[in-house]
Amino acid sequence: MLATLPAFSSFSVLDIDEAAHFYGDVLGLSTSVARGMLTLTLGSGAHVLVYPKPHHEPASHTVLMFPTDDIVTTVEWARSRGVVFEMLDGVGDDGIMPANEWGPANAWFRDPSGNWLSIVGEPASDPVEGS
Repeated sequence: MLATLPAFSSFSVLDIDEAAHFYGDVLGLSTSVARGMLTLTLGSGAHVLVYPKPHHEPASHTVLMFPTDDIVTTVEWARSRGVVFEMLDGVGDDGIMPANEWGPANAWFRDPSGNWLSIVGEPASDPVEGS
């Protein structure tokens, strides 16, 4: 039964107006605000509900991922719009963690409320057995 319902994801932020500016004006997503909550419409057509929480604490995990077949160009575009990428261990000077045996290339950044987001590149090739 649940498989046929139009499920959606959600996460909290400190300030809806600030989030609407970031997700709409900076990242270029389609956004709408109703009843004090922000709805993001993703490229897939899926919706994400962003709600205000007075004592918001940023998620310790990635809440939203943007897959791309050209991570370098996508990261450069985001950086040109003011996005600051996290320089974590293993991340190159370009802000991108290369694909490896554990997963695809990634470039992590945060929204104004501190939530983790990422641009995800093509997955790494499967390791060849016996090599």
